[in-house]
Amino acid sequence: MFLFLPALTVLAVVLGLQAHGEATASPYVVHEMRTHAAAGWSLVRRHSPSALILLRFALAQSNIAEIGSHLNDVSHPDSPNYGKHWSAGKIAETFAPSNETVAAVQTWLLESGIFSNQIRVTPTKGWIEVNATVEEAEQLLHAEYSVYRHDTGKEHIALQGYSLPAHIRRHVDFVTPTIHFDAKISSRSPGTPWMGSYPKTTGVVNETSQGLENCDSQITPECLRALYGIAYKPAVPHLNSYGIVEYTPQSYRQDDINKFAASYSPDLSGISPVLTSIDGGVIQTDQESFNLNGESDLDLQYAMALVSAKQPLTLYQAGDLQEGASFNNFLDALDGSYCTFEGGDDPADPTYPDSGGYAYHDCGTVKPANVISTSYSYTESDLSSAYTARQCAEYAKLGLMGVTMLFSSGDYGVAGNGGACMSYNGTYGVFNPMFPSTCPYVTSVGATQINTGASVYDPESACERVIYSGGGFSNYFAVPSYQEEVVHNYLTNHPPPYDHTIWNATGNSRAFPDVSANGANYVVAIDGQFSLVYGTSASSPVVGAMLTLVNDARLAKGKAPIGFINPAIYSSAFAKAFNDISSGSNSGCDTTGFASASGWDPVTGLGTPNFPSMLEAWMALP
Repeated sequence: MFLFLPALTVLAVVLGLQAHGEATASPYVVHEMRTHAAAGWSLVRRHSPSALILLRFALAQSNIAEIGSHLNDVSHPDSPNYGKHWSAGKIAETFAPSNETVAAVQTWLLESGIFSNQIRVTPTKGWIEVNATVEEAEQLLHAEYSVYRHDTGKEHIALQGYSLPAHIRRHVDFVTPTIHFDAKISSRSPGTPWMGSYPKTTGVVNETSQGLENCDSQITPECLRALYGIAYKPAVPHLNSYGIVEYTPQSYRQDDINKFAASYSPDLSGISPVLTSIDGGVIQTDQESFNLNGESDLDLQYAMALVSAKQPLTLYQAGDLQEGASFNNFLDALDGSYCTFEGGDDPADPTYPDSGGYAYHDCGTVKPANVISTSYSYTESDLSSAYTARQCAEYAKLGLMGVTMLFSSGDYGVAGNGGACMSYNGTYGVFNPMFPSTCPYVTSVGATQINTGASVYDPESACERVIYSGGGFSNYFAVPSYQEEVVHNYLTNHPPPYDHTIWNATGNSRAFPDVSANGANYVVAIDGQFSLVYGTSASSPVVGAMLTLVNDARLAKGKAPIGFINPAIYSSAFAKAFNDISSGSNSGCDTTGFASASGWDPVTGLGTPNFPSMLEAWMALP
């Protein structure tokens, strides 16, 4: 059987689920270990023992093992606390690292021969930093540092694995730099987001269509309204909010929104999203191309059209032109505790203030919208399980505050960004899931299509046109309780015909996506022309628009926003809220991927929204 070492074992360590004695001397135990090579990176040489290195110990947060239970308590429709979301202050107080944790790690470092002037505790106790030589770091971690080189020429220092004393493990989430590989490649192609995901196109459309007759070849807002029964108009838009996240240098063009409005949404003419700049995020207009403008134009044109001009839409533009931004930079801005005492940042993330660029660091400066859609993603295997666990916990905190977090599931089926597959113990073509879709505290959105010759009233299938809906099973995160039954049913009734060496066949891991929406043949105005665009990048903002309308209806009745939706949508109360997708698959890694099936499947999730039924189900909740 293929063993995914970081999956359930390392995650337990990361979340502090294993208790150990507090003896000052204890045996070393493996804390993190890579099970496969990072895509695009090659071992070059052993790192120099005399080189200087900044070790950073991410200190474990308190009560983090219970965060899923707390989130389920306010998110499950059968809970008496449904919709009773937490304040930011309560979240910060509940999960702050303890003084015991800080003291334990400091004591171990001193007893290991590190001098006190080499050690620094960050002001809010999230990290302990150690200025050391490589030789000292290797002695601390019982490991050897190597230099790796990316296909682009960028070099990075990393370990194959490292160990910590048994009594220290529960106090440390992870250590950097160690097994985590920086997904941000500084020499990336212009306009390619550093997460490596962006929509695809078949080119310019010379003649666009109106009405519902050609929705199988050109998707428009009218097609989507007919597909999913969207007929709601916002009643209290001033009480509601919808946010779209973009990463510089990607940016929209106002003249593209105006061109789109002229053909499909007249009320949007001259309307702009409300810009919230994070760490110097700008709407750059100096360069234009599909890769620079396609994502933002797609996201904003369809999100704005479906919620209408009455509902203001917030654009979270993250990162200046010099540094760019990561998901952690965005999370820092939403939650000050994450970038201060909980230490959300990783050294691989863009750092602010940056030299010659943005002179500040946005930390807790941004109010999160009720629904936030992100059409970018990492390949899970490029990150360490500890890194993803820490970030995943932050999405849980946003859910506790009543925020709905949506992420596109990826466009390469069972493969990672760019179609990359993993290798393990000589086995190649191993399925490569996407993060944050594998985080159990976000909602992952896959893609469907209207089949050629079909109408908006016929069943859709999984998207197999230009892109394949990302889906599969995490190698890091355990299956959440809300998903146990559907995963068991799928694997029992539709067992994938693949050897267990190429996918996580345990049945005990988080599966994705959760829901889907159309992701093929979108007509989008980009750089002054209409183009056909494909991707889960389209699906996520469309689902976000529908959930924003649900929130409007609830807020109009004095109810709370829906927050983290997964426990609800997997419950029996939402049995009629989705259109089941039972045809198509998500090819990748030289396979046909997983097959769609009746009920939930790892291609299209629960299916596409039936908006009237979905709205009815949520309005029935307190």
